[in-house]
Amino acid sequence: MISTKMMIVRTSSIFALLFTCVECCIRSAPSSGNFTFASSYGDHMVLQRGPKQAIVWGYGPSPGSDVTVSLSGETPISVKVDKGNTWKVKLAAVTDTKPHTITAMSSSGTIMLSDVLFGDVWICSGQSNMVFIMRHLFNATEEIADAVNYPDIRIFTVGMEFSMVPLPDLKSVMESWSLPNKETVGADGYFSAVCFLYGKRLYNKLKYPIGLVTSAWGGTPIETWSDTTALKKCNIPTFHNENSENNVLWVPTAPSLLWNAMMFPLTNMTIYGALWYQGEANAIFPADPNTYNCTFPAMISSWRETFHVNSEMQTDEQFPFGFVQLGPWKNDSSITTGFPDLRWHQTADYGYVPNAKMNNVFMATAMDLPDFSSPYGGIHPRDKEDVADRLLLSGLTVAYGRNAGKYQGPFPTKYFMDAQSKTYLITYDDDSAEIDVRSDEGFEVCCSEIKTSDCSTDDSTWVAAPVTDHDKQTVSISYKGCASSYVVAIRYAWRESPCPFKKCAVYSIENNLPAPPFIQLIAQPSDTLLYHSGNVVIPELINN
Repeated sequence: MISTKMMIVRTSSIFALLFTCVECCIRSAPSSGNFTFASSYGDHMVLQRGPKQAIVWGYGPSPGSDVTVSLSGETPISVKVDKGNTWKVKLAAVTDTKPHTITAMSSSGTIMLSDVLFGDVWICSGQSNMVFIMRHLFNATEEIADAVNYPDIRIFTVGMEFSMVPLPDLKSVMESWSLPNKETVGADGYFSAVCFLYGKRLYNKLKYPIGLVTSAWGGTPIETWSDTTALKKCNIPTFHNENSENNVLWVPTAPSLLWNAMMFPLTNMTIYGALWYQGEANAIFPADPNTYNCTFPAMISSWRETFHVNSEMQTDEQFPFGFVQLGPWKNDSSITTGFPDLRWHQTADYGYVPNAKMNNVFMATAMDLPDFSSPYGGIHPRDKEDVADRLLLSGLTVAYGRNAGKYQGPFPTKYFMDAQSKTYLITYDDDSAEIDVRSDEGFEVCCSEIKTSDCSTDDSTWVAAPVTDHDKQTVSISYKGCASSYVVAIRYAWRESPCPFKKCAVYSIENNLPAPPFIQLIAQPSDTLLYHSGNVVIPELINN
């Protein structure tokens, strides 16, 4: 039985971050001479289906010896054990949905994997909101009872371990490959709620097996999930002091510690895609959220490259990557730093994905899903169903190329300035979709006496710009509260907790998705962009 305990992670002297972790049984990598599969393989697992070829690997019995691997109904494959006492085979592509047996034979005997399905394998990673377990959901009883109806979904959870160097295999397994039921996802078991709910919805659409691998640790920053190559691209220090491992009390935060122990060992597997729910640790002081626009795309790129190479080019080199844009935290509408900054940087400062820096990436916006009364802290909302719904909608289009309709929330594409009425008119999605305006709050303008200000210094002030009018594709906001000569920027939903539940200002009528937060520098209509730097637009004049 797996027991759970609550831990407190101190991120500063002012507050504590609550998260759930699970005690697990250690499953060490086999010693030299043993003949076994790698730790991430087991009965009831899902391997990646065709047209990709699944990788199977293991240990022993000794360097130079022969291992023959057979998949039911296919020609056996023979390989030599390498100098590191490991062997690896690439199976024939399998597209059927029936259970298979995989057999490996050597001079030491025969080992087997039984009840193996072939489907799509997804890695789920991040911090405490990815760790967040099924029995903490709003409707946990119903969801847990329903899990048994999905025997073609298989789940696996990596043990929480860290390492100074990349490890070839997992140091421990928290939950070996299992079928979902009340024991494995319920009160006596563990599995990530976001990961399972996404997998369940995905299975209902695809109707073939889904393998879900959770590798997550609450309170951890992105740097510890990134390899040194990714960190160097962003000028993030990659060194460890001699006491790095000994200083890990509750949460490993040093660069690459979790990449080394909890992600790199999985990279031999052929996978379809990855989900990511992380960012709180990089948004909370003393962390600097302003590096995330580099570290996040760099981490995605390095994961893709390593999985692709280590799986013998079977994992797509641009495999789909989905993430959850940070939800709310405290019931305080005055907080304008930290979470808002990180949400923007999660998109590499575009405001949406996919984009030029984040190809084949999809997201679920969650800023409008507060749960301030959550017994696990407002930072851990119990509503993961809406998150999974939004991930599925965008994932079907981006990850699977299915026409699921509009999969993003509305986003501004044009700006018009009416100097007479002191309003800006914002057009969404090039007039291609209808919007639902649910509040007149959430927009702000940056006022300054310096028309080239970027709103980052004391020469500028943000003031509320209430919605004064709207139609099916546009919103008009007033800047009458601006006492300075120039409006130099507009931003939206720039709060840690910007609105009540599903009551932010702008939504899509087609898919009920919220418009994501944005910040846009504004030039004056008579200006030329030569006098500006950064992402600046010139609004068109109306009623002039």
